[in-house]
Amino acid sequence: MPYFAQLPTKQTAFSTFSLPFLISMNIFRRSPPSSSALKWLGLVSAIWVQSISGNNYTFSNYSAALKSLLNLSQLQLNNLSVAKDLGKAFGLLAGLSSDRLSTSLLLFIGSIEGLIGYGAQWLVVSRKIKPLPYWQMCIFLCMGGNSTTWMNTGVLVTCLRNFRRDRGTVSGILKGYIALSTAIFTDLCSALFSDNPSSFLALLSLVPFIVCLTAILFLREIPCSADDETENFKYFWVLNAVSVAVAVTLLVFDSIPNPNSFLSRIFSIILLSLLASPLVIPLHSFLKNRGGSGEVGEALLAGESAADDAVEGKPAIGEDHTIVEAMKTVEFWILFVSFLCGVGTGLAVMNNMGQIGLALGYDDVSIFISLMSIWGFFGRILSGSASEHFIKKAGMPRPLWNAASQILMALGYIVLAIAIPGSLYIGSIVVGICYGVRLAITVPMASEVFGLKNYGMIYNVLILNLPLGSFLFSGLLAGILYDMEATTTKTGGNTCTGAHCYRLVFVVMACSCGIGFAMDLFLAFRTKRLYSKMRALKR
Repeated sequence: MPYFAQLPTKQTAFSTFSLPFLISMNIFRRSPPSSSALKWLGLVSAIWVQSISGNNYTFSNYSAALKSLLNLSQLQLNNLSVAKDLGKAFGLLAGLSSDRLSTSLLLFIGSIEGLIGYGAQWLVVSRKIKPLPYWQMCIFLCMGGNSTTWMNTGVLVTCLRNFRRDRGTVSGILKGYIALSTAIFTDLCSALFSDNPSSFLALLSLVPFIVCLTAILFLREIPCSADDETENFKYFWVLNAVSVAVAVTLLVFDSIPNPNSFLSRIFSIILLSLLASPLVIPLHSFLKNRGGSGEVGEALLAGESAADDAVEGKPAIGEDHTIVEAMKTVEFWILFVSFLCGVGTGLAVMNNMGQIGLALGYDDVSIFISLMSIWGFFGRILSGSASEHFIKKAGMPRPLWNAASQILMALGYIVLAIAIPGSLYIGSIVVGICYGVRLAITVPMASEVFGLKNYGMIYNVLILNLPLGSFLFSGLLAGILYDMEATTTKTGGNTCTGAHCYRLVFVVMACSCGIGFAMDLFLAFRTKRLYSKMRALKR
């Protein structure tokens, strides 16, 4: 029996008068149940979760406050960012739990951990309590970083299983909103609280907690139904259009110099309305299919049921792998190292953007943080949909998109190293796009190469690249080379001004992307037959 046919559908009693509640209750009252509207409602709630799950990328917004308050060197500050990213390593717990715990419980654990981790940082930065010892701050930053692994694992595993035929598109949308979440948090804080670091940390602790509690009501695995491909295409088009509108709204607000309180409130209302607007999709699906039978279809992709029907022995590429079986393959380690070269270097830029901007003479780096976030969104959403299109039309291997992003990212680092006028604007956009492509492509590709059955664990092993890359490129490379160039200040800290502060860092990272490019090309060659088969099955 195909794996998806064995997946249980959990029913939950709700007590709210919201539109999602009414749709959910009406769906569950039907016999047999129509799953289409509930599946889309789950995707919408997943989008909301992803819109607040990028808090791990916002460290630059309050890192200066921590450095000043705790009197840290740049190496110590960078190690705080490593502690934050080290939380991703404990995502293995979320991966192990993803096939044993419900999606609701995964979201609940993540929301509680984030509330504690970012809440403690808020207490320190707001001076509600005395500064905590350095090791305790590392623990709370680690908790904040780990909270997102529970949220992301629950969301991605559930939605990729619910939309097996459109994994690239779904991955691009969900990962796109993670990219936007940095700008959403940054711009809302700027609009409502004038970029106050304390208020920003309050948002990071409370908003994800509230959103996850809401998503717990609606996000669950739904047995695969016989989807209407035309209807799906229209719905995905709407979701992509809304996400682009959100990105444009953020770009417009960022382009307004010193917006007054009236414009800030208007921006906040428009942004929140856009984030709520995808609810029209499950409503339309419910009204259209209320008389449908909700039959379960055999929506098979390459390898989805192979593990159930396979002969004993080593699974082939495209079949369901356990994490041990996946780690015994050449493809896994090629993917792991190439992923490290892309996301590790990109994360180093994000973690150090505050100090990079100061070194190049910018007092406020919020615009560059928002640019990386917004253009990271475009990289994710476009590569997700485009890669899906070219698989269905030409069987084009997804790793080729990663290879292209490595070359573009290397060029971006070279521009930053040269430090031409406006290089930080160019570098922020290029790094954002390429970092987004890496995430949007790798997420569905791992499920296609190693199957969905144990995907939660495989995904969380792959994202060990985030803490590893942060340690190598941010904690060691950037931290040590910056301190070598910096001078000691009267307060005991250190600072560096000029293009030379990070030049060697960018050169090394450009070389790393060259290594990643070669590995992505090799992986494309190794998976060519898999994607040709997928093309035949998706036609």
